[in-house]
Amino acid sequence: MSKMNIAVFFGSRSCEHDVSIISALQFMEAARAAGYSVTPVYISREGLWYTGEPLEKIETFRDFNPMAKGITRVTLDVSANAGDLWAWPPQRAGLFAKVPVPLAHIDCAVPVLHGLHGEDGTIQGLLEMANIPYASSGVLGSSVGMDKIAMKQILRGAGFPVLDYDWFTRAQLEAGREDILDRIEKKLKYPVFVKPAALGSSIGVSRANDRAELERAVDLAAAYDHRILVEAGIRRPVEINCAALGYGEDVRASVLEMPISAADDNFLDFYEKYLRNAGAKGEGSRGMKSLSRVVPAPVGEELTERITRMTCDIFRLLDCRGTVRVDFILDENDVLYVNEPNTIPGSLAFYLWKACGVSFPELVEKMIESALLAHADKNRNVYAYDSNILQKVAAGVKGSKR
Repeated sequence: MSKMNIAVFFGSRSCEHDVSIISALQFMEAARAAGYSVTPVYISREGLWYTGEPLEKIETFRDFNPMAKGITRVTLDVSANAGDLWAWPPQRAGLFAKVPVPLAHIDCAVPVLHGLHGEDGTIQGLLEMANIPYASSGVLGSSVGMDKIAMKQILRGAGFPVLDYDWFTRAQLEAGREDILDRIEKKLKYPVFVKPAALGSSIGVSRANDRAELERAVDLAAAYDHRILVEAGIRRPVEINCAALGYGEDVRASVLEMPISAADDNFLDFYEKYLRNAGAKGEGSRGMKSLSRVVPAPVGEELTERITRMTCDIFRLLDCRGTVRVDFILDENDVLYVNEPNTIPGSLAFYLWKACGVSFPELVEKMIESALLAHADKNRNVYAYDSNILQKVAAGVKGSKR
């Protein structure tokens, strides 16, 4: 029996391109250890797709050369149920040449993409059209999880506690800058956090303590996205994160983690998340695993139970699958808020599952299992309906001829 072939998609046209590479390399190593055949599908910053064995080595990306030996540009056959990767451009077959064959057949896709053009539901929609099983949240959960404005409105509407916020578009900022700033100051007290609506890894995020800092922060966020979120800040916040794993009603939560910042304001920026310990050696030196943290978080049994329950409830609300990390904030009065769900968390949150006794290869197996369950569930749906509309329209066209 041949091994199931897993296509791992990573890179892409995103500010989180490099973080995606690290997460994907970790995942591919674990997938091979779990016994799967792995096909890397690297999406360059220009949006071109490549495959090849060199794409499983970090050295390849220090100065990426698409013409290097072993790297082939590819395209996906998006016809439903095809699931094939082909060399691009297509190789011309001579009169006596063999019939071209695809480079690889995809049994299951694993998007390990962070940010826009991958974590936001775009590649999930492509895989839905191609009817390829994939191990990440679907279009709904991915798009809502990526857009912080839509996410906050949906979570608040569902009864989950979120921090107060305001939002505006880049066009509104350009048309009425002072009015926007006045409105924010009237609605929210300093400090506030200003964020691009659809970006992660703390890129483009700033803390503003006064009007001058607010002006600089909105300009920075508007450079990364056309929708900007301004969120109420809290004094001495404590971040607590929890992951969920599964599909449908079969969902379990991980242990909790408490990330630790070296900064005085407890704000975990890109440096804190990915670079502070990047020079260290070993498994923990890459990706989100390198962040300083306390696992399990020392928050007590009652709060732990509440956070794990809310994590699973949010997972189900957004129709998620695979593994998702939900980030929470605890204020100085021990009031809990949902910060945001991460539908493709850095390093796939494997360090949280490892603390639960689930190894990374075992996590891969459970993610693939959830992908196949979701795919089978979708294929139970009825997609045909005999409406007779075309026959009636055709008959009407015939009757109108003279």
